Amino acid sequence: MSPAPQTASPTACPSAMRHPVFARVWAYLSPRVEDRGIGEHRQRLLAGLSGRVVELGAGNGLNFARYPDTVTEVVAIEPEPYLRGLAVQAAQAASVQITVVDATGEAIPSGDARFDYAVVSLVLCSVADPRLVLEEVRRVLKPGGGLRYYEHVLALRRTPAAVQRFMDATVWPRIAGGCHMSRDTGALIRSAGFSVAHEQRIAVKMSSLEPAIPHILGSARRA
Repeated sequence: MSPAPQTASPTACPSAMRHPVFARVWAYLSPRVEDRGIGEHRQRLLAGLSGRVVELGAGNGLNFARYPDTVTEVVAIEPEPYLRGLAVQAAQAASVQITVVDATGEAIPSGDARFDYAVVSLVLCSVADPRLVLEEVRRVLKPGGGLRYYEHVLALRRTPAAVQRFMDATVWPRIAGGCHMSRDTGALIRSAGFSVAHEQRIAVKMSSLEPAIPHILGSARRA
């Protein structure tokens, strides 16, 4: 059992980071779709990690139970107050030491080159400036440190990609906690100074009523 995690006061969270309706919907739905392949993807995302890890956008802490015991510490960043509270509870049940922090990926509260790995899981779609976040990730990673990522991305086919762009330009970010479906996250990771070792495109269906959404699951190193 890990030591009790610490978290900063929710009052430090800017209003732009508060998504009370989406946070509660996500907290309800996300555990219920783990058996649609997402749980397996999380397992692959975290396999082989070791040392100190920073996880951005930890949400309700669904990754926490899957960290291998070769990890010595996880610093989990989550700015949304309701989800952060759930992450604290999940951290208390984890087998590795996890500290939940009230912060954002644009300003990771760490010195340079302090982490062996960084994990981003369904978060680069929702940050205001993914390039800045990736610069911060690169800053806090040790030379040669690893980045693991699991993100939904722009479709390769023209019609689904056009639908994603339309949704992003209209209602989707407002109802989905700032999420943007049409980002080319793989290209952003490469342009931020990471050398991609492996990347797989995966079609994920959250429910039988929804179309498959393209995701990428990959690993990279700080170049």
